[in-house]
Amino acid sequence: MIDISCILINYNTSKYTLACIKSILENTTAFIKFEIIVVDNASESVDYKLLANEILALRQDNIKLVRSKINTGFGGGNMIGVQNSENCKYYAFINNDTLLKSPDTFKNLIAFMDENADAAVCSPQMVDEHGNFRKTLDHFSSPFREIFKRGSLELLWPKRYPSRKKTYTSPIKVDYIQGAFMFINADYFNKTGGFDTNLFLYYEEADLCRRLLKEQNKHTFLIPSLQYIHFQSMSSSNNLKMKVEQKISLFYYIRKHFGWLNYKILQLYFSLHYFFSSILKPKNWPLFLLIVTGIPISKSLKQKQQIHQ
Repeated sequence: MIDISCILINYNTSKYTLACIKSILENTTAFIKFEIIVVDNASESVDYKLLANEILALRQDNIKLVRSKINTGFGGGNMIGVQNSENCKYYAFINNDTLLKSPDTFKNLIAFMDENADAAVCSPQMVDEHGNFRKTLDHFSSPFREIFKRGSLELLWPKRYPSRKKTYTSPIKVDYIQGAFMFINADYFNKTGGFDTNLFLYYEEADLCRRLLKEQNKHTFLIPSLQYIHFQSMSSSNNLKMKVEQKISLFYYIRKHFGWLNYKILQLYFSLHYFFSSILKPKNWPLFLLIVTGIPISKSLKQKQQIHQ
């Protein structure tokens, strides 16, 4: 058994993927047994060939490149990585546009997990490429959170909803952490069934951490003494396609965890919200139509993927 299976997803961003691989190799101490599995999520052939050649040039036996003929999204891509992994104690699901900052990162994460039997997931603090703080923890989505918003909940119930904008000095138990860097107990992950691949983008990490808590009473922690760099996402949330996908995932998550009635309450809330907001911002009209017509799964990017040979 190895210590860690590091799983990365590449989608037309081989430059970032290669930098991430090198940061793992350079910042992982020799006594840790690990592998790096790169899942190429049906990138263009030019990007994939560049990635394959560069990985080959590294001459590392512990790096495996797996190519999917279809873009399976975040959760699906990571599950392909899991299926191709060795038997391990921990999974490290790492976005390809991240960099490790310290050779002690994995060592300290392992130590924390080994010392805390109730911990299923943990993560270092995220910073941007300039070392500036980036929000890393978050609160489980619910109709209550969506209607009253995170800031109000943090103000009214700070113990239940710790501030996402605060810099912490010691490990803190949270609902979930961003999917850019998830260090997970492999046994707990496997027993829970891993990521829900019905989610193509968004809410995968929230869904996983919620199931780990609900099914196994295992918790998620932020480890602020450690940091990792995460470059600003290239796909803006202002993009209409991404907003549509976010809403599809949100409503799937709500229906799954809170049932039909809460799903309908949230549908009514967002229908009214986007109807009135679209009067001032016509670009919101497609979101209103999506929600009022039942947030059909056929609108998901998952349904629009093509198979690449």
